[in-house]
Amino acid sequence: MPTFEQLHPRFAARVTDVDLRDDLDDETFEALRQGFAKYSVLVFPDQPLNDEQHIAFSRRLGPLEATKVGSYGAGTPLVILSNIGEDGKVVPEAHKLNLVHKANSLWHSDSSFKPVTALASMLSAKIVPPEGGETEYAGMIAAWEDLPKEMKVKIEDRIAIHHFATSRNNTDKRLMTKAEYNELPPVEHPLVRDIPETGKRALYVGSHAGAIIGMSETEAKTLITELIGFATRPENVYTHKWSEKDAVLWDNRAVVHRGRPFARDKHARVMIRTTIAGEGSKDIVKVA
Repeated sequence: MPTFEQLHPRFAARVTDVDLRDDLDDETFEALRQGFAKYSVLVFPDQPLNDEQHIAFSRRLGPLEATKVGSYGAGTPLVILSNIGEDGKVVPEAHKLNLVHKANSLWHSDSSFKPVTALASMLSAKIVPPEGGETEYAGMIAAWEDLPKEMKVKIEDRIAIHHFATSRNNTDKRLMTKAEYNELPPVEHPLVRDIPETGKRALYVGSHAGAIIGMSETEAKTLITELIGFATRPENVYTHKWSEKDAVLWDNRAVVHRGRPFARDKHARVMIRTTIAGEGSKDIVKVA
């Protein structure tokens, strides 16, 4: 049975005594599901998953999203996050692959820019730089619990507008393609969401949120910035330093995350991600 070692006072745990490459029995898988609900971030060290094993485990958690247009792996269940070009070499700092990592260095929840938001993401480390490139996670359940009462009253019924262009344009206006604009129009999501498995509530805001219904642009952007800043205070953040073969599973309803900088023009970083779609989704991609 899996063993859980808590990594942060409020969330996140390292999981050992389990091999995700196996066809896990129902009891073991249920223990992992309960750990996911309790800790929001599960770190699995030394899990040399191939793509098929990665997909198989992820699919047991729920239907998989198809990777969006404009990304490595588009149309498949895999998001390929890499700064290695077609020639096998690390691309220059200004290359789109590195700009994508730069955009992902903003605090965000995966797929908050989609009508059906993601339940979870699972990231598998293939190549990691010698320093930098960590992933930080901030607990949004703890953020909601810690918010002053007057702020809770102010935001609990508010609706934010999420748009993929918001985070991309804040990084580099060349990042967002016409196809992405066409496929990913703005969507609306509550600033506070419920997590049915635990009865907890979580703040739901990140770099894809650019407006709030009923607020002026200036007021909304100020509030969004304030909420992200509050949620990502150092004491509310777990930082994962990657080793090759690590796998990390996280709840996109309960945490936001960001990638940390590294020497993107000197060192390779290759990560593979699956995204488990939220409630109401059907399996979007079929894998032979």
